[in-house]
Amino acid sequence: MKKQIITISREFGSGGHLVGKVLAEKMDVPYYDKSILDRIAEEKGYSVEMMEEDEKRAKNSFLYSLTTAFGSAGTGPDYISINEKFFLAQFDYIRRIAKEGSCVIVGRCADYVLREMPFVTNVFIYADKQQKFKRIVNEYGLSREDAEKGLRDVDKARANYYKYHTGQEWGKPENYHLCINSSNISLGGCTELIMKYQEIKAK
Repeated sequence: MKKQIITISREFGSGGHLVGKVLAEKMDVPYYDKSILDRIAEEKGYSVEMMEEDEKRAKNSFLYSLTTAFGSAGTGPDYISINEKFFLAQFDYIRRIAKEGSCVIVGRCADYVLREMPFVTNVFIYADKQQKFKRIVNEYGLSREDAEKGLRDVDKARANYYKYHTGQEWGKPENYHLCINSSNISLGGCTELIMKYQEIKAK
């Protein structure tokens, strides 16, 4: 089988995370998501807690820009903030695992990082608000209050983080090869669609 890298970006509550896991199982390839943070922290000596806190600050793009600009006392043309070091570490790690072989990567701006590689398929999974809310409460086990907060905040954070690091709009169709509305399709159906796309693409 030819090398196949599939990146999945997804709205909170769309089921994209689960689709990625099932897809990796069906393809029998490695699966990567937020665990990338743990691997980087282990290899580079970074704190996972600091890296996760950095992403939380992305909920406010202005605050995020400030903390990135003034993340420590360093100055000068060769200086980059600790936030940028975190992102660059992820960037390098994603490119490394993509070179190693086929895999599925969820989130982490992987679609942008690997955008010039011909064997990469970038997928965006979204859903209607009602369906997302239902999944967050019933499948993720969150309270109605936390579900509402998640719908309000999580995708905003993802969009700000993506915009800051890539200069592009998160969720914009032009940035992906395949966009799927999971509202009226089972997660298994979403997986089948992606695999069918891969089959057609390979011809």
